[in-house]
Amino acid sequence: MNETALTVHQTARPHGFPTAEHFAYVDSALPDPHTGSALVRNLYWSVDPYHREMMDDVPGGFALGAPLEGRTIGRVIASRTPHLAEGEIVFHRHGWRTHAVVTPEEIRRLPRFDGVPLTAYLGILGGTGLTAYVGLTRIARLREGEDLFVSAAAGGVGTATGRFARLLGAGRLVGSAGSAEKAGHLVREVGYDAVFDYHDGPAADLLGRVAPDGIDVFMDNVGGEQLSAAVGALREFGRIVRIGTISQYNTPDAPPPRFDHADIVEKSIRMEGFLVSNHRDVQEELYEFAVPHLQSGRLALDETVVDGFEGIVDAFLGMLRGENTGKIIVRDRVEAPSGRSGQRL
Repeated sequence: MNETALTVHQTARPHGFPTAEHFAYVDSALPDPHTGSALVRNLYWSVDPYHREMMDDVPGGFALGAPLEGRTIGRVIASRTPHLAEGEIVFHRHGWRTHAVVTPEEIRRLPRFDGVPLTAYLGILGGTGLTAYVGLTRIARLREGEDLFVSAAAGGVGTATGRFARLLGAGRLVGSAGSAEKAGHLVREVGYDAVFDYHDGPAADLLGRVAPDGIDVFMDNVGGEQLSAAVGALREFGRIVRIGTISQYNTPDAPPPRFDHADIVEKSIRMEGFLVSNHRDVQEELYEFAVPHLQSGRLALDETVVDGFEGIVDAFLGMLRGENTGKIIVRDRVEAPSGRSGQRL
C-alpha cells in the first residue's frame, strides 16, 4: 500500500480560461478509514465540463484549498464496515485524489456485464451517457425519422448522443466540432451524416449547408451563436434541449445569443434544459438499452484516456480546449494494459 495520498486542490478563482496555476497537487498521509467507512484506491477519474462552472464562486462550487470532487471508480483496499468488502469495485464522487475514505451511503456498486470495461461507467453508461439518453428520450422525446443537430458533437455527450440517436432511429444527423479531423471522425466512425467545423464561418451559414431542409431537434451543448442558428433552422414543433453552455464557461461577460424570439411562437418551438442528477431513475433503463448494443458491437466507446493521476489537471484543461474526442478519462497507471498507454493531451 502506498504511504502517501495525492489530492488536487483549487487555489484561486479563474477570470476567463483556467490554467494549471489555479490548481495544486497536495501530498498527505494515507487516510485511515474510521469505523463505518472504507479506504478506496481510485482507479479511473472523470473530468467534465461542469467542473469549470464549479471553479467559480457559486453555490455548491469548489472550495479553495480543499480536495475537489468528481465521478470516480476505485477499489476498496481497507474496510471498517461489513457493508464494504476489501477488493470491491465502487463508484463514488470523491474524485481528484488517489485515495478516498467513503461510507456505504456514498458509493454505488456497479453491475458487471460481460465484455463491458469499467471506463464505460464513467462514459456511455455513466453521467455522460445518461445525459445524452435523457436528453433524447425524455426532453426531446425523439421520434423515429426526425432530424437532429448536435453541437460539440465530438465531446463525450456529443458522441453518445450521435450513437444513441442512430440506435433510436433518427433521420438526418448533423453536428458541429472544432476541427476538420474531428468532423471526419464523427462521419466515419460515429454515424453522423455531416459535421461542420464551427471555425469556418457564421454558424447559421454552416448549419444551412449541412441541414438545408431544417432540423427537428437541437441538442445544445454550446449555446451562443450555434443556439441562434438552430432557432432559425428548426421546423414547426421543433425542440431545443439545453444541456450546457460551454461557449460561455470561460467568457462569462459574453453577450447572450441573439435570435428572433418570434420564431419560438410562430414555429411552436419548445426549449427545455435539465440536470441529469434529476433523472437518476432512468439509470437502469439506460443499462437495458445500451448494454446489449455494447456487447453486440453495434455501440462503441468513444474515449480519450490519459494515463496517470498526475495528468488530471492537463486532461481537464485539454477537455475545455476541445482536445479530446469522446469522453475523457484519467486512468491509474496500474490499470493500463501492458505495453500500452493512453493519449497525452
